[in-house]
Amino acid sequence: MKGRYIHGAVPVLTILLIMLAAGGAAGADPTVISVGVRGNAQVTSEYILGVVETRAGDLLDRDKLQKDIEAIYNQGFFTFVDVDLEAAPGGLSVVYSVMENPIVEDITFTGNTVYRSDMLMKEVFTQVGSVFNRVFFRNDLDRIQDKYHKDGYVMVRVADVNIQGGHISVQIVEPRVGQIIIQGNRKTKTRVIRREIRLQEGDLFNVIRFRHQLGKLQGLGFFEDVNVGFDTPEGREDILDLILTVKEKKTAAIGINVGYGTETGLSGGITFTEVNFGGLGHQLDIGFDEGDEARYWATYSSPYMDRRTYGWRLGVSYYDYIDQYYYRNRTKQFEFDETNLSVFAGLGKKFGRKEDWSWFFTVNWRDVDYRNVHNSRPNYYDDLTMWDGINFSGELRFTLDRRDPYLNYSKGFVWDTTFEQAVQALGGDYDYLKYWTQVRYYMPLNRLMDEVVDIDSMWTEDNPIILAARARVGSATIDNLPAFARYSLGGMSTLRGYHSRTFEGRDVALGNVEIRIPVQKNFSLVGFYDIGNAGNNMDWGKFYDNYGIGLRVRTPMGQLRLDFAVGGDEDRAYFGFGEMF
Repeated sequence: MKGRYIHGAVPVLTILLIMLAAGGAAGADPTVISVGVRGNAQVTSEYILGVVETRAGDLLDRDKLQKDIEAIYNQGFFTFVDVDLEAAPGGLSVVYSVMENPIVEDITFTGNTVYRSDMLMKEVFTQVGSVFNRVFFRNDLDRIQDKYHKDGYVMVRVADVNIQGGHISVQIVEPRVGQIIIQGNRKTKTRVIRREIRLQEGDLFNVIRFRHQLGKLQGLGFFEDVNVGFDTPEGREDILDLILTVKEKKTAAIGINVGYGTETGLSGGITFTEVNFGGLGHQLDIGFDEGDEARYWATYSSPYMDRRTYGWRLGVSYYDYIDQYYYRNRTKQFEFDETNLSVFAGLGKKFGRKEDWSWFFTVNWRDVDYRNVHNSRPNYYDDLTMWDGINFSGELRFTLDRRDPYLNYSKGFVWDTTFEQAVQALGGDYDYLKYWTQVRYYMPLNRLMDEVVDIDSMWTEDNPIILAARARVGSATIDNLPAFARYSLGGMSTLRGYHSRTFEGRDVALGNVEIRIPVQKNFSLVGFYDIGNAGNNMDWGKFYDNYGIGLRVRTPMGQLRLDFAVGGDEDRAYFGFGEMF
C-alpha cells in the first residue's frame, strides 16, 4: 500500500490506513525502515536527502514528512514533489518522488535598454546546461534589479519570467517619463521651474539625476519646499508621470551690514536683493557701503544658461576709497584716495554634448582716478597715480566644469582660461592683452581616511572630508600694466598672510590647498596653505607662503567664513562669506 504526498499535505486517511497496516490493531506508530529518492537525474540523492529530517529508525511523523517535502521543494530544482510510503517488513519505506526542472538551454531578456543583455548576464549565476533552480534564479533577478537600482533606475522591475522547456525569457520594464506636472507656483513662471528639470517626456527615469535636479531647484532660493509625487496612467506600467508641487517663499531681502577693519576703519551699508525678479529667475542686487571704502552698486542678471539659453548680466559700480595703502616690494609707500566708476555687460552660453563647457564674454568700461597721496615714506616709490584714466576692455572666459553634478558637494575639477583685451581705439586710454588660466580640484577623502580611522560616525558620504586645491598662472603682453589691471596677490582671496595688493605686476602664480573637515552638519574646520608671487619680470623660482586654520558655519544667510593666517607680514584674520574657491 502506498500513501502519496503531493507538495502540500499528506492525506490523513491514507496515513492512518498505512499506520494501521504497519503497526497492527494497537495503532502503534510504524517505524521508518529506509529513506530514499526517485525521479532525480541531475540532482544527487545525497543533496536532496541532506535537507530531510526523517531518518531510518524513526517513528513515522506526519509533521516531519510535511517539513521534508517543503524543504526539498524549497531547494528550487523541482516542479513536483511527492512522498511514497511503502509497506516493508517491520515498518515503512519512505521514498520521495521528485520531478526535476528542465535543463537551461538559453536565457533571454526583453525590454532592457539601459544595459545590454550580455551585461545583465554577468549578474546571473544560472548557467546554460544546468538544471533550472527557481531559488537561484530569483536571486539572479534580485541582483539584476539591484544593478538598476544602484545606478538610480529605482522604478525598474522584472515584470514577468516565462519558462518554456529550457528556454527562459525575462521581461524587464524600464519606466519612462510621461507628463511632468508643475503646480503650486503663483509668482515663478512654470518655464523657469521646468528648465531645471532636465528630464524630458520619454526619458528613462533615474532617481539620482532627478534628485540632483530637485536639489538645483531648491538651491534657487525660490521655494520653501518642493514635493514630488508619481503616478502611473491606467494600463501603462511603463510610463511614470511626475507631479511637482512647490511652495514659494519671499525672494526679496534687505540686509544691513556693519564692519570694522584695522586698515579700513568703521563701515556699514544696506543691500536689497531679489533673486526671482518678476518670477523670471532674474537677479537684482542694489546696495551701498559707507566708510573709508565707500561702494555703490547695482546689477541685474539672468544667471541660467544652457545650450539653447543665454545667460547675461548688466551692472554699474562706483567705489570711493579714502586712505588706502599702496605697497611696493612688500613695503608701504604711501596712502592715497581712489574713485572707480565701472559699467559692464556680459553674455554667455553652454556648449558641448554634456554641457560641461561654457563661454562668457563681458564688455567693461572703467574710469579710475587716483589722488591725494599722503603719509608717504621718505623717497617713496609711486607707480600708481600716473595710471588713472579710462579703460575699455573685453573679457572672454572659457570654462570646463567636470564636477560631479549629482552630488551636493564638489567632486572633480573646474578649468577656466580668460583673455582680457583693452582697446584704446574705442575710447580707452590703454592697449594691453592679459591672459590667465586656473584649475580648481576637489577630492573626497573618506575612503582614504577610512583606512586610518573609523569614520562612520564622523563623516558621511553626503558630507565628506574634502581636499580642495587651486592653481592659477597668468601674464600679459606688455611689461607695465595700468595699476588697476595688474595681477595682485594678498588678502582674504589669494595670499591670506599678506596685506592686500602686497604683490602686483604683469605675471602671477598662485597655489592654494585646503583640507575641509566637517565637524557637524552646519559646522566645519579648515586647514590651509597658500603660496604665490606676482610682479614685473617675476622670479618664477621665488614664492611667498603662509598657512592657517579656518571655520565655516552654514547659516540661513549663507556660509560664514573665518580664516586666521600665519606668516608673511603678520598674523591676519579675515571674515567673509562662502568658500575662497
